[in-house]
Amino acid sequence: MSKRKVLTGARVVLPSGVAEDGRVTVDGRVLVDGDPGEPSTMDLAGHWIVPGFVDIHVHGGGSASFSAATAEQVSTVIGTHRRHGTTTMVASTVTGELDELARQAGVLSEFVEDGELAGVHFEGPFIAPGRCGAHEPSLLRDPDPEAVRKLVEAARGSAVMMTLAPELPGGLDSVRLLAERGVIAAVGHTDADYEVTTRAIDAGARVATHLFNAMPALGHRAPGPIAALLGDERVTIELINDGTHLHPAVLGLAFGSAGPDRVSFITDAMGAAGMGDGRYPLGPMEVEVRDGVARLLEGGSIAGSTLTLDEALRRAVTVDGLPVEHAVRALSTTPARVLGVDDRVGSLEPGRDADLVVLDAEFTLRGVLRKGEWVVAPEVR
Repeated sequence: MSKRKVLTGARVVLPSGVAEDGRVTVDGRVLVDGDPGEPSTMDLAGHWIVPGFVDIHVHGGGSASFSAATAEQVSTVIGTHRRHGTTTMVASTVTGELDELARQAGVLSEFVEDGELAGVHFEGPFIAPGRCGAHEPSLLRDPDPEAVRKLVEAARGSAVMMTLAPELPGGLDSVRLLAERGVIAAVGHTDADYEVTTRAIDAGARVATHLFNAMPALGHRAPGPIAALLGDERVTIELINDGTHLHPAVLGLAFGSAGPDRVSFITDAMGAAGMGDGRYPLGPMEVEVRDGVARLLEGGSIAGSTLTLDEALRRAVTVDGLPVEHAVRALSTTPARVLGVDDRVGSLEPGRDADLVVLDAEFTLRGVLRKGEWVVAPEVR
Protein backbone atom coordinates (compact mmCIF):
# COMPACT_ATOMS: atom_id res chain seq x y z
CA MET A 1 0.00 0.00 0.00
CA SER A 2 1.28 3.45 -0.91
CA LYS A 3 2.71 5.49 1.95
CA ARG A 4 1.65 8.63 0.08
CA LYS A 5 -1.93 9.78 0.57
CA VAL A 6 -4.09 12.74 -0.34
CA LEU A 7 -7.30 13.24 1.64
CA THR A 8 -9.70 15.55 -0.17
CA GLY A 9 -13.14 17.09 0.06
CA ALA A 10 -13.43 17.37 3.85
CA ARG A 11 -13.70 20.41 6.07
CA VAL A 12 -10.18 20.64 7.48
CA VAL A 13 -9.47 22.43 10.77
CA LEU A 14 -6.20 24.32 10.34
CA PRO A 15 -4.47 26.83 12.66
CA SER A 16 -5.81 29.58 10.42
CA GLY A 17 -9.39 28.32 10.55
CA VAL A 18 -11.63 25.87 8.71
CA ALA A 19 -10.75 25.09 5.10
CA GLU A 20 -13.89 24.12 3.17
CA ASP A 21 -13.34 21.37 0.60
CA GLY A 22 -9.85 21.02 2.07
CA ARG A 23 -6.91 18.82 1.20
CA VAL A 24 -4.44 17.05 3.47
CA THR A 25 -1.33 15.51 1.93
CA VAL A 26 0.63 12.78 3.69
CA ASP A 27 4.06 11.50 2.68
CA GLY A 28 5.13 8.59 4.87
CA ARG A 29 4.88 9.62 8.53
CA VAL A 30 4.55 13.39 8.01
CA LEU A 31 2.26 16.01 6.52
CA VAL A 32 3.58 17.81 3.46
CA ASP A 33 2.61 20.80 1.36
CA GLY A 34 1.65 19.94 -2.19
CA ASP A 35 1.39 16.74 -4.23
CA PRO A 36 3.71 13.93 -3.09
CA GLY A 37 3.46 12.26 -6.50
CA GLU A 38 1.41 9.17 -7.41
CA PRO A 39 -0.50 9.13 -4.13
CA SER A 40 -3.55 7.14 -3.14
CA THR A 41 -6.46 9.57 -2.98
CA MET A 42 -9.41 9.37 -0.59
CA ASP A 43 -12.50 11.53 -1.05
CA LEU A 44 -13.84 12.52 2.37
CA ALA A 45 -16.61 14.87 1.29
CA GLY A 46 -19.09 15.41 4.10
CA HIS A 47 -16.48 14.75 6.79
CA TRP A 48 -14.23 16.77 9.06
CA ILE A 49 -10.47 16.31 9.39
CA VAL A 50 -8.94 17.50 12.67
CA PRO A 51 -5.52 17.01 14.29
CA GLY A 52 -4.94 13.88 16.35
CA PHE A 53 -5.95 14.41 19.97
CA VAL A 54 -3.42 14.96 22.76
CA ASP A 55 -4.37 13.71 26.24
CA ILE A 56 -2.10 14.89 29.06
CA HIS A 57 -4.03 13.06 31.79
CA VAL A 58 -5.22 9.46 31.33
CA HIS A 59 -4.97 6.48 33.68
CA GLY A 60 -6.48 3.59 31.76
CA GLY A 61 -8.88 2.16 29.23
CA GLY A 62 -9.98 -1.09 27.65
CA SER A 63 -10.19 -2.67 31.13
CA ALA A 64 -6.47 -2.01 31.64
CA SER A 65 -4.45 0.49 33.65
CA PHE A 66 -1.14 2.29 33.31
CA SER A 67 -0.62 1.70 37.03
CA ALA A 68 -0.48 -2.05 36.45
CA ALA A 69 2.69 -1.28 34.48
CA THR A 70 2.88 -4.48 32.48
CA ALA A 71 3.57 -4.40 28.76
CA GLU A 72 0.20 -5.98 28.01
CA GLN A 73 -1.81 -3.55 30.14
CA VAL A 74 0.04 -0.48 28.91
CA SER A 75 -0.39 -1.53 25.28
CA THR A 76 -4.12 -2.12 25.86
CA VAL A 77 -4.63 1.37 27.27
CA ILE A 78 -2.70 2.95 24.41
CA GLY A 79 -4.60 0.98 21.79
CA THR A 80 -7.99 1.75 23.31
CA HIS A 81 -7.52 5.51 23.33
CA ARG A 82 -5.73 5.52 19.99
CA ARG A 83 -8.83 3.99 18.38
CA HIS A 84 -10.77 6.93 19.81
CA GLY A 85 -8.47 9.50 18.23
CA THR A 86 -5.85 10.10 20.91
CA THR A 87 -2.63 9.86 18.93
CA THR A 88 -0.46 11.41 21.69
CA MET A 89 -0.96 10.57 25.36
CA VAL A 90 0.68 10.90 28.74
CA ALA A 91 0.44 7.95 31.14
CA SER A 92 -0.91 9.02 34.53
CA THR A 93 -0.29 7.00 37.68
CA VAL A 94 -2.31 7.04 40.90
CA THR A 95 -1.15 7.19 44.51
CA GLY A 96 0.94 4.24 45.66
CA GLU A 97 4.05 3.40 47.66
CA LEU A 98 7.09 5.29 46.41
CA ASP A 99 8.97 2.14 45.41
CA GLU A 100 5.97 0.88 43.45
CA LEU A 101 5.51 4.21 41.71
CA ALA A 102 9.21 4.19 40.83
CA ARG A 103 8.77 0.71 39.32
CA GLN A 104 5.77 1.85 37.30
CA ALA A 105 7.71 4.87 36.05
CA GLY A 106 10.54 2.62 34.90
CA VAL A 107 8.19 0.44 32.85
CA LEU A 108 6.27 3.39 31.40
CA SER A 109 9.49 5.16 30.46
CA GLU A 110 10.28 2.31 28.06
CA PHE A 111 7.10 3.12 26.13
CA VAL A 112 8.08 6.79 26.11
CA GLU A 113 11.49 5.91 24.73
CA ASP A 114 9.80 3.80 22.03
CA GLY A 115 7.57 6.72 21.02
CA GLU A 116 4.33 5.08 22.15
CA LEU A 117 3.76 7.51 25.04
CA ALA A 118 4.57 11.21 25.40
CA GLY A 119 5.58 11.02 29.06
CA VAL A 120 4.65 10.07 32.61
CA HIS A 121 2.39 12.08 34.93
CA PHE A 122 2.48 11.35 38.66
CA GLU A 123 -0.91 12.13 40.23
CA GLY A 124 -0.26 11.55 43.90
CA PRO A 125 0.90 10.67 46.49
CA PHE A 126 1.68 14.30 47.31
CA ILE A 127 -1.93 15.46 47.64
CA ALA A 128 -4.26 16.70 50.37
CA PRO A 129 -5.99 13.99 52.45
CA GLY A 130 -9.24 15.95 52.43
CA ARG A 131 -9.23 16.11 48.62
CA CYS A 132 -7.86 12.68 47.77
CA GLY A 133 -10.88 11.52 45.76
CA ALA A 134 -10.09 8.07 44.36
CA HIS A 135 -6.59 7.91 45.87
CA GLU A 136 -5.84 5.59 48.80
CA PRO A 137 -5.67 7.89 51.88
CA SER A 138 -3.24 5.67 53.80
CA LEU A 139 -0.61 6.08 51.06
CA LEU A 140 -0.65 9.87 50.90
CA ARG A 141 2.41 11.80 52.02
CA ASP A 142 3.78 15.33 52.08
CA PRO A 143 5.72 16.44 49.00
CA ASP A 144 9.20 16.11 50.41
CA PRO A 145 11.59 17.29 47.66
CA GLU A 146 13.75 14.19 48.04
CA ALA A 147 10.76 11.92 47.46
CA VAL A 148 9.73 14.05 44.49
CA ARG A 149 13.25 13.80 43.08
CA LYS A 150 13.20 9.99 43.50
CA LEU A 151 10.11 9.64 41.32
CA VAL A 152 11.37 12.05 38.67
CA GLU A 153 14.66 10.19 38.42
CA ALA A 154 12.91 6.80 38.29
CA ALA A 155 11.21 7.95 35.08
CA ARG A 156 14.62 8.34 33.37
CA GLY A 157 13.81 11.62 31.68
CA SER A 158 10.21 10.66 30.87
CA ALA A 159 8.47 12.52 33.71
CA VAL A 160 6.52 15.41 32.20
CA MET A 161 4.11 16.36 35.01
CA MET A 162 3.40 15.88 38.70
CA THR A 163 0.21 16.86 40.51
CA LEU A 164 0.64 18.03 44.09
CA ALA A 165 -1.00 20.11 46.80
CA PRO A 166 1.25 23.17 47.32
CA GLU A 167 -0.07 23.94 50.80
CA LEU A 168 1.46 20.77 52.24
CA PRO A 169 4.90 20.89 53.92
CA GLY A 170 7.52 20.95 51.18
CA GLY A 171 4.93 21.83 48.54
CA LEU A 172 6.38 25.09 47.28
CA ASP A 173 9.94 23.75 47.40
CA SER A 174 8.81 20.77 45.36
CA VAL A 175 7.16 23.06 42.79
CA ARG A 176 10.49 24.87 42.42
CA LEU A 177 12.37 21.57 42.11
CA LEU A 178 10.02 20.34 39.39
CA ALA A 179 10.33 23.61 37.49
CA GLU A 180 14.12 23.38 37.66
CA ARG A 181 13.97 19.81 36.33
CA GLY A 182 11.72 20.76 33.43
CA VAL A 183 8.75 18.82 34.84
CA ILE A 184 5.36 20.52 34.89
CA ALA A 185 4.12 21.20 38.41
CA ALA A 186 0.33 20.86 38.44
CA VAL A 187 -1.87 22.11 41.28
CA GLY A 188 -4.59 19.63 42.16
CA HIS A 189 -6.23 17.51 44.88
CA THR A 190 -5.58 20.52 47.06
CA ASP A 191 -6.99 22.58 49.92
CA ALA A 192 -4.78 25.56 49.08
CA ASP A 193 -6.26 29.03 49.40
CA TYR A 194 -5.91 31.81 46.85
CA GLU A 195 -2.69 33.17 48.31
CA VAL A 196 -0.84 29.84 48.50
CA THR A 197 -1.96 28.96 44.98
CA THR A 198 -0.65 32.28 43.73
CA ARG A 199 2.70 31.58 45.39
CA ALA A 200 2.76 28.15 43.76
CA ILE A 201 2.23 29.72 40.34
CA ASP A 202 5.00 32.22 41.04
CA ALA A 203 7.22 29.28 42.03
CA GLY A 204 6.59 27.60 38.66
CA ALA A 205 3.26 25.72 38.72
CA ARG A 206 1.78 25.81 35.22
CA VAL A 207 -1.19 23.39 35.08
CA ALA A 208 -4.44 23.11 37.04
CA THR A 209 -5.32 19.43 37.43
CA HIS A 210 -8.99 18.88 36.46
CA LEU A 211 -10.06 22.38 37.53
CA PHE A 212 -13.02 22.55 39.96
CA ASN A 213 -12.69 18.88 40.94
CA ALA A 214 -10.84 17.87 44.14
CA MET A 215 -10.36 21.45 45.33
CA PRO A 216 -12.36 24.06 47.30
CA ALA A 217 -15.26 25.62 45.44
CA LEU A 218 -15.02 29.15 44.10
CA GLY A 219 -16.22 31.60 46.73
CA HIS A 220 -16.90 35.31 46.43
CA ARG A 221 -15.02 36.10 49.66
CA ALA A 222 -12.66 33.12 49.71
CA PRO A 223 -11.86 32.61 46.01
CA GLY A 224 -9.55 29.68 46.69
CA PRO A 225 -7.37 27.99 44.10
CA ILE A 226 -9.90 28.17 41.26
CA ALA A 227 -9.75 31.95 40.92
CA ALA A 228 -5.95 31.96 41.13
CA LEU A 229 -5.53 29.24 38.51
CA LEU A 230 -8.25 30.48 36.19
CA GLY A 231 -7.08 34.08 36.35
CA ASP A 232 -3.37 33.60 35.67
CA GLU A 233 -2.28 33.66 32.02
CA ARG A 234 0.66 31.38 32.84
CA VAL A 235 -1.59 28.46 33.79
CA THR A 236 -3.24 25.92 31.51
CA ILE A 237 -6.40 24.42 32.99
CA GLU A 238 -7.51 20.82 32.54
CA LEU A 239 -11.24 20.24 32.05
CA ILE A 240 -13.06 16.87 31.98
CA ASN A 241 -15.90 17.38 29.51
CA ASP A 242 -17.99 14.27 30.19
CA GLY A 243 -21.15 15.87 31.54
CA THR A 244 -20.51 14.41 34.99
CA HIS A 245 -17.46 16.23 36.32
CA LEU A 246 -18.64 19.67 35.17
CA HIS A 247 -22.00 21.25 34.47
CA PRO A 248 -22.05 22.72 30.96
CA ALA A 249 -22.53 26.21 32.41
CA VAL A 250 -19.39 25.83 34.54
CA LEU A 251 -17.43 24.51 31.60
CA GLY A 252 -18.60 27.47 29.54
CA LEU A 253 -17.60 29.88 32.31
CA ALA A 254 -14.11 28.40 32.55
CA PHE A 255 -13.64 28.16 28.79
CA GLY A 256 -14.88 31.69 28.28
CA SER A 257 -12.52 33.01 30.92
CA ALA A 258 -9.37 31.12 29.91
CA GLY A 259 -10.00 30.63 26.19
CA PRO A 260 -8.92 27.70 24.02
CA ASP A 261 -5.25 28.60 24.28
CA ARG A 262 -5.33 27.90 28.02
CA VAL A 263 -7.75 24.95 28.16
CA SER A 264 -6.69 21.35 27.77
CA PHE A 265 -9.54 18.88 27.56
CA ILE A 266 -8.51 15.64 29.26
CA THR A 267 -10.15 12.29 29.91
CA ASP A 268 -8.77 11.41 33.36
CA ALA A 269 -9.97 8.02 32.13
CA MET A 270 -9.68 4.82 34.14
CA GLY A 271 -9.93 1.21 32.97
CA ALA A 272 -13.60 1.37 32.04
CA ALA A 273 -12.99 3.82 29.19
CA GLY A 274 -14.01 2.13 25.97
CA MET A 275 -15.80 -0.57 27.97
CA GLY A 276 -19.17 -1.01 29.69
CA ASP A 277 -20.50 -0.86 33.22
CA GLY A 278 -18.91 -3.11 35.84
CA ARG A 279 -16.12 -3.18 38.42
CA TYR A 280 -12.57 -2.13 37.66
CA PRO A 281 -9.33 -1.55 39.60
CA LEU A 282 -7.85 1.93 39.98
CA GLY A 283 -4.46 1.50 41.61
CA PRO A 284 -5.18 -0.20 44.95
CA MET A 285 -8.83 0.95 44.91
CA GLU A 286 -11.88 -0.70 43.33
CA VAL A 287 -14.29 1.26 41.16
CA GLU A 288 -17.83 0.50 40.06
CA VAL A 289 -19.16 1.98 36.82
CA ARG A 290 -22.90 2.52 36.46
CA ASP A 291 -24.43 4.27 33.47
CA GLY A 292 -20.93 5.26 32.40
CA VAL A 293 -20.06 7.03 35.69
CA ALA A 294 -17.14 5.64 37.70
CA ARG A 295 -17.30 5.81 41.49
CA LEU A 296 -15.31 4.21 44.29
CA LEU A 297 -16.94 1.04 45.54
CA GLU A 298 -16.34 2.29 49.09
CA GLY A 299 -17.41 5.86 49.72
CA GLY A 300 -18.91 6.65 46.32
CA SER A 301 -16.45 9.36 45.25
CA ILE A 302 -16.17 10.00 41.51
CA ALA A 303 -13.17 7.94 40.37
CA GLY A 304 -11.83 9.38 37.16
CA SER A 305 -13.96 9.00 34.06
CA THR A 306 -14.91 6.62 31.28
CA LEU A 307 -14.42 9.40 28.74
CA THR A 308 -12.60 9.23 25.42
CA LEU A 309 -11.53 12.39 23.63
CA ASP A 310 -13.68 11.83 20.55
CA GLU A 311 -16.69 12.02 22.86
CA ALA A 312 -15.24 15.14 24.53
CA LEU A 313 -15.03 16.81 21.12
CA ARG A 314 -18.52 15.74 20.07
CA ARG A 315 -19.94 17.03 23.34
CA ALA A 316 -18.01 20.30 23.16
CA VAL A 317 -19.50 21.10 19.77
CA THR A 318 -23.00 19.59 19.93
CA VAL A 319 -23.84 20.15 23.62
CA ASP A 320 -21.63 23.00 24.83
CA GLY A 321 -21.86 24.97 21.60
CA LEU A 322 -18.15 25.62 21.18
CA PRO A 323 -16.82 26.47 17.73
CA VAL A 324 -15.10 23.45 16.22
CA GLU A 325 -11.82 25.36 15.92
CA HIS A 326 -11.85 26.21 19.64
CA ALA A 327 -12.63 22.65 20.68
CA VAL A 328 -9.81 21.35 18.49
CA ARG A 329 -7.32 23.75 20.04
CA ALA A 330 -8.31 22.52 23.50
CA LEU A 331 -8.05 18.87 22.43
CA SER A 332 -4.88 19.05 20.35
CA THR A 333 -2.99 22.32 19.94
CA THR A 334 -2.95 23.56 23.54
CA PRO A 335 -2.03 20.24 25.23
CA ALA A 336 0.71 19.74 22.61
CA ARG A 337 2.11 23.14 23.53
CA VAL A 338 1.93 22.30 27.25
CA LEU A 339 4.07 19.21 26.60
CA GLY A 340 6.47 21.15 24.38
CA VAL A 341 5.77 18.91 21.37
CA ASP A 342 3.73 21.37 19.29
CA ASP A 343 6.50 21.40 16.69
CA ARG A 344 5.51 17.79 15.88
CA VAL A 345 1.86 17.26 16.82
CA GLY A 346 -1.31 19.16 17.65
CA SER A 347 -1.96 20.87 14.31
CA LEU A 348 -2.28 20.03 10.63
CA GLU A 349 0.77 21.78 9.20
CA PRO A 350 3.54 20.68 6.84
CA GLY A 351 6.37 18.93 8.67
CA ARG A 352 4.15 17.78 11.55
CA ASP A 353 3.49 14.10 12.22
CA ALA A 354 0.69 12.69 10.08
CA ASP A 355 -1.68 12.37 13.04
CA LEU A 356 -5.30 13.17 12.31
CA VAL A 357 -8.89 12.21 13.04
CA VAL A 358 -11.73 11.92 10.54
CA LEU A 359 -15.24 12.75 11.81
CA ASP A 360 -18.59 12.61 10.07
CA ALA A 361 -21.05 15.49 9.91
CA GLU A 362 -22.42 14.55 13.37
CA PHE A 363 -18.87 14.55 14.82
CA THR A 364 -18.75 10.79 15.23
CA LEU A 365 -15.28 9.34 14.76
CA ARG A 366 -14.79 7.56 11.44
CA GLY A 367 -11.02 7.38 11.03
CA VAL A 368 -7.72 7.75 12.89
CA LEU A 369 -4.35 8.19 11.21
CA ARG A 370 -1.17 8.06 13.32
CA LYS A 371 2.24 8.71 11.82
CA GLY A 372 0.82 8.04 8.38
CA GLU A 373 -0.79 4.66 9.19
CA TRP A 374 -4.51 4.07 9.61
CA VAL A 375 -5.42 2.96 13.13
CA VAL A 376 -9.08 3.19 12.11
CA ALA A 377 -9.59 3.42 8.35
CA PRO A 378 -12.62 5.41 7.16
CA GLU A 379 -15.25 3.53 5.23
CA VAL A 380 -15.74 5.75 2.21
CA ARG A 381 -18.60 5.04 -0.20
